[in-house]
Amino acid sequence: MSEGLTLLAVDDELPALHDLARMLRASAAVAHVDSSASGEDALGKLARRRYDGVFLDVRMPGVDGLELAGVVRRFGDPPAIVFVSAYENAAVEAFELHVLDYLVKPVSRHRIDEAINRVAAEAGRRTSAEEPGGEGDGDAGLIPVSNLRGRGTRLLPRAAILYVEAQGDFVRIYTEEGGRYLLRASLADLSARWSGHAFVRVHRRYVVNLRRAVEVRPNLNGTADLVLSDGSEVPVARRNLPDLLRRLRL
Repeated sequence: MSEGLTLLAVDDELPALHDLARMLRASAAVAHVDSSASGEDALGKLARRRYDGVFLDVRMPGVDGLELAGVVRRFGDPPAIVFVSAYENAAVEAFELHVLDYLVKPVSRHRIDEAINRVAAEAGRRTSAEEPGGEGDGDAGLIPVSNLRGRGTRLLPRAAILYVEAQGDFVRIYTEEGGRYLLRASLADLSARWSGHAFVRVHRRYVVNLRRAVEVRPNLNGTADLVLSDGSEVPVARRNLPDLLRRLRL
């Protein structure tokens, strides 16, 4: 974790939120801290950015900490969750949600540092799992994406994705039923993180799900078009074609 942790602090009480964010930023192990004053805003941030850990108040109006933690647990690559609460009566639910730590307000510097160290250790295990030979998240992984046809965030099964297209600081995700969604990520990052789930970069602008590929159509100039299960075609660059054919064993 030489680059430092990226954390999200969530609390509906602004003074408590500012204090929590300040304490997190004071740690040498932390590189960046975002803040959210509601569960709804936190979910939006989680859909746009990958966090190593979320320090989360339990009792909030609207989407409370328990509900948000339950949603986050279903992500394909969930951040570690640390509850920060003035009450101890959510400890059982925290255990059931596999929360990494439970801090009771007022939180001491020592307990904050302990929780940050646990998040760092968990992030290290996640990184190892994503490396070749690791045990990355399963095919049932859910990806939080922004819905282009209306405001809000949807949890999209990764297995339902046909291909991904680069769109500046975002990627556009296409699904078999015709859905189109946005995710704040780079194509290089996604191709690396999802390589263990049959996703392959075939072009500087495209990553495809090989489990949805049905045909490769070579072109005279050495490139090709990859036909997917819905009939859509994705261009394959000349330099990427040999690796694609090898993976498809053609």
